[in-house]
Amino acid sequence: MEETSTKRPSGMFGFTIVWLGQIVSVLASAMSQFGLTIFMFQKTESATALGLMQVFFITPFLLISPIAGVMVDRHNRKMMMMVSDLGAGFATVLILIFQWLGILEFWHLYFASIIYGLGMAFQWPAYSAAISTMVPKEQYGRANGMMSLIEAGPGVIAPLLAGALLPIIGLTGILFFDVATFLLAIGALMIVHIPQPPRTEEGEQGKGNVWKEAAYGFKYIFARPSLLGLQMIFFVGNLFAGIGFTLLAPMVLSRTANDSLILGSVQTAGAVGGLIGGILMSAWGGFKRRVHGVLIGWMISGLGMAIVGLVGGLPIWVTGVIIAALVGPLVNASNQAIWQSKVAPDVQGRVFSARRLIAWFTNPISPIIAGTLADFVLEPQMRLTGSSLSQTFGWMVGTGPGAGMGLIIFFCGFGGILAGLAGYFVPAIHNAEAILPDHEALPKADTVPA
Repeated sequence: MEETSTKRPSGMFGFTIVWLGQIVSVLASAMSQFGLTIFMFQKTESATALGLMQVFFITPFLLISPIAGVMVDRHNRKMMMMVSDLGAGFATVLILIFQWLGILEFWHLYFASIIYGLGMAFQWPAYSAAISTMVPKEQYGRANGMMSLIEAGPGVIAPLLAGALLPIIGLTGILFFDVATFLLAIGALMIVHIPQPPRTEEGEQGKGNVWKEAAYGFKYIFARPSLLGLQMIFFVGNLFAGIGFTLLAPMVLSRTANDSLILGSVQTAGAVGGLIGGILMSAWGGFKRRVHGVLIGWMISGLGMAIVGLVGGLPIWVTGVIIAALVGPLVNASNQAIWQSKVAPDVQGRVFSARRLIAWFTNPISPIIAGTLADFVLEPQMRLTGSSLSQTFGWMVGTGPGAGMGLIIFFCGFGGILAGLAGYFVPAIHNAEAILPDHEALPKADTVPA
């Protein structure tokens, strides 16, 4: 059986096949997401209702993530990657059926988001751990740069393409295309060989029942101050980023009378920045000391977000999102390479799931914070020309619809700058790569996988 499997594409070539299937699927999903964002805001005209989509996605995602990490380490990683694609595909099929029947309501998207979140909980730890076994260590930076292109690349054309196709094929046609591409992504996975990791002593120490193994990922991180410190940077940075980016679409729509073309242009500009950043990261590989990519990247990203909140319209929004998105691949690929180099491959599913839960713990509440502050506090205040807030900050973020959200976005960007800067004052963080040994130096277990 092993001899047959090794005849399948593997290594960087096999990874590229999987990557191609994913990038096409994510293109279609980005188009669906754009169409559904417009649908939701037209139905509700509420930033809170729009933010709740993220809450219903991220809450089950985070709750099941520790168990998903156990499953990734226990079972075949290719199968776990397929599970994530099937979950996302099933959620899209449900939305497609409701739309086809003409009964789609905004609350249906909340239910679909729950299913999507459950499926996606398996994707990131499975794909991240698979890179460690598929790709040589010297190719980690390149592979993670390519993975960042999956996030940014399709977004370059997806908003404009979706905006152009919506009047022609409608939301139903876009959703149908999305479902078809899930089959393509699963087909790409089926034809490649993804090796299982060798067993290490760390992996043997983490064995037990499901709950013990799920807890092991957290114990692993908390026992290593450098890894915990890196995650706290992401915890704080993601809190501000989550609040800010929740309000990006409603702010643009509020300031442009629901102009989907302008919103698509802003999102496309951000995707172009991310695409350029991903290409540069794939070719460059990042700083020799990868921690600089994490910390400096967070500071530059925060600067970009702060610019987005300023008054000035489309040119300002485009400038800000490009700056923020340009360094996204640098931040994520640098951080990912650190973890893939330092954590034993046979525990990466559990550790990476715990790592994501720590970094994303604020995600269920940041959209609620964003929507509540916008709808009930700052938006009403910034629409009153005589209020103290509008007199103090009106010159910077303007007044009227969208100004309150712009003010929130500005301060969230400033918070991101401080998150990155803080890492340079904690030796365990900025010296993480010297403190932690590479996983090749870790002792192997006596047993090997069948």
